[in-house]
Amino acid sequence: MLRHKEEKEGLMSGTLYLCATPIGNLEDMTFRAVRVLKEADLIAAEDTRNSIKLLNHFEIKTPMTSYHEYNKIEKGQKLVEMLRRGSDIALITDAGTPGISDPGEELVKMCYEADVTVTSVPGAAACITALTLSGLSTRRFAFEAFLPSDKKERREILEELAGETRTVVLYEAPHRLVRTLKELAQTMGDRRAAICRELTKKHETAFVTTLEEALAYYEATEPKGECVIVVEGKSRQAVREEARARWEELSVEAHMEQYLASGMSKKDAMKQVARDRGIGKRDVYQALL
Repeated sequence: MLRHKEEKEGLMSGTLYLCATPIGNLEDMTFRAVRVLKEADLIAAEDTRNSIKLLNHFEIKTPMTSYHEYNKIEKGQKLVEMLRRGSDIALITDAGTPGISDPGEELVKMCYEADVTVTSVPGAAACITALTLSGLSTRRFAFEAFLPSDKKERREILEELAGETRTVVLYEAPHRLVRTLKELAQTMGDRRAAICRELTKKHETAFVTTLEEALAYYEATEPKGECVIVVEGKSRQAVREEARARWEELSVEAHMEQYLASGMSKKDAMKQVARDRGIGKRDVYQALL
């Protein structure tokens, strides 16, 4: 039977289980996930029409209810109340791990606010699968999910990503892939990248390339299947050189004044100006004279 029941204020509180489901290949379903889904009192699914196929395949008869972006507040409150009364609920998304780029994030917050136990049943995640296939650095990475549709917000995030030194992972739909690759190439430059499609499925591909080469390819070849874009981070050396170039546009006096105006002591300001410009403190002193 399911565990993690805790007695709180005289009531047996249920547990929310975040159950990862396959992102393509049904063999990626874990034994634990199947057991939890069978033993739960209720399954909250992003799209019940899609999830019923998965449940039927594994002969899971647990009742389902919909929980998605458009009912996450109202339905979330009902689910939390059920959990507080002792029900165990399994949350699943259409594919992959719930809570990553989907409304499950909101339900988890609501559970913690209500002192309801939450646990994870780990499994497939498209962002991690693509990252490990990309051939790019995996030690440090930034997951951006889908870029926003709002033009201003989208532009701001792209500008932030342009200076990101970690490997960047994004999701994109096939019909928007060319537009996104074009924007990434324009703001980030022609960096190394991998375009991962149809992950874990029969026609899985990891196209290891550059942003400009990927753009040229998909402008000529219609992309199919959900995509994960993995982009090399900006080198720290390039970041330092750009910062130094920006500072050198200022006089040493103006550079100093910025730090002094922020409340920094003259001694500390001189040290920071020297670091910014890649020169010695004596050089800063002489310039000020």
